[in-house]
Amino acid sequence: MRPFLRLSAILVVLLAPQLPARTFTVVAYNVENLFDLDGVSGYEDYQSARYTPAHALTKLRNIAGVVAKFDGGRGPDVLLLSEIEVDATPGAAAPDYDAILARLRGKTLDQLLAAKTLDPAVADLPAEALLLKALADAGITGYRVITGENVTAPGSERRQEIRCAVLTRLPVRNVRSHATLNARAILEVQTDVDGAPLYLFANHWKSGASDPESEPVRVANARTLRTRLDEILSSDPNADIIIGGDLNSQYNQRQRYPRMKETGINDVLGSQGNELAVRQPGRPLYNLWFELPAEQRGSDTYRGEWGTLMHLIISRGLYDHQGVQYVDNSFAVGKFAGLNADAEGLPVRWTFDGPAGAGFSDHFPVAATFKAVPDGRRDRWLALKNASEGGVTGDAVKTIDYAKMDLAGRALRPDALPAGTRLQQDEFKGRLVRVEGRVAAGSRLAVELRGETFDVWVPDEALRGRLRSESREGATMRFFGELGQYRGRWQFVIQHESWVK
Repeated sequence: MRPFLRLSAILVVLLAPQLPARTFTVVAYNVENLFDLDGVSGYEDYQSARYTPAHALTKLRNIAGVVAKFDGGRGPDVLLLSEIEVDATPGAAAPDYDAILARLRGKTLDQLLAAKTLDPAVADLPAEALLLKALADAGITGYRVITGENVTAPGSERRQEIRCAVLTRLPVRNVRSHATLNARAILEVQTDVDGAPLYLFANHWKSGASDPESEPVRVANARTLRTRLDEILSSDPNADIIIGGDLNSQYNQRQRYPRMKETGINDVLGSQGNELAVRQPGRPLYNLWFELPAEQRGSDTYRGEWGTLMHLIISRGLYDHQGVQYVDNSFAVGKFAGLNADAEGLPVRWTFDGPAGAGFSDHFPVAATFKAVPDGRRDRWLALKNASEGGVTGDAVKTIDYAKMDLAGRALRPDALPAGTRLQQDEFKGRLVRVEGRVAAGSRLAVELRGETFDVWVPDEALRGRLRSESREGATMRFFGELGQYRGRWQFVIQHESWVK
């Protein structure tokens, strides 16, 4: 009888239906300055005179609309967020987000923010609590919220106004914030996936991807992260680690900007594109941008070029058959036509235009799928289809067709800004601006606008020469220009002749 019983048990196991592996999605999203409504802000645009409940409602609804595009409307199980406001008026205790949602359950966010007089208790809610409410109204629930501490490394110039946050449905084992130089603290969240640890790192490094002068700060940001990774990997070389967020670096930073002697993302962090290298004895990291053809790599735009500032980077442990495993070729850019992407396929970034504002973010989110694997085999590797070999070149840069751009729909109108608002500040960098100003005195082609002087640069030599010859000091100059800085001077860049009126 015993042999028969043993054989029967084996047959039952073999014939029983195999449950599919549990899968989940991770999304990294820079939501472009999500602020609360208490009116206390280090950014002028998010004080009460400029940022109203109507603006907040538009922004929150739009973020929720993008999040709802993942996992059939339920949203991803993990959101790695950048640019969540550091609450300038925190309460005596940490927010109890479940209690907040329960208290607000009787009304929608539309009702709460459309009231003639905003309830002070609602105005005082931190930005991430308002986002939770917007998500709940869209049927997206079940998240635990973890926010990064507002700490920076010694030598930093100032504390940060914005921070990283993680929203996750996975059980949380441990949380740490890692102070880093002149950037938001790197937020580490150790989660549990069916008993296996998964490390999540939410990042927002120093801005200025193309600037060699600021790259040493990003090198310091990368070193903060690399130091912690080495601690984890020295104990477990096959640890499951997902690094996400806005690294303000291109996936091919070293090749794209050859003047940089050392880059944070490639040289210090070790992000690379040879997918099979993860099987080697070292501690290589694979950047999921390499899952896409080069012409599809882009999550943001700046000065006419597509960039890859948003990242998901994974460790070798996500390729073995223990704990958590990457779902091959699942990486994607959250670019949704008619929602957060315009007719030209560009990000519909946030704008204060109109009584309630409009738009989403200057970044598309990026996403990837993972699954729990029950095998417990570290000696087996994920079978890959079309494994990337990691070849990169610095000149593989996607550019924008400026002639087809919807200028009127995208441009910032300075006359719509509150009196006294300066254009020469970081939050307006990269914006397309509708310019109507006076030609300034001097040898440079420049324009005076709202009491500030801007150089005017035109990459097309023939168009540049024509504008110089036609421009007379004091005359009115009308054009669309991208706002930026070059060697410390503020300037508008006219990218195409169709931008000149």
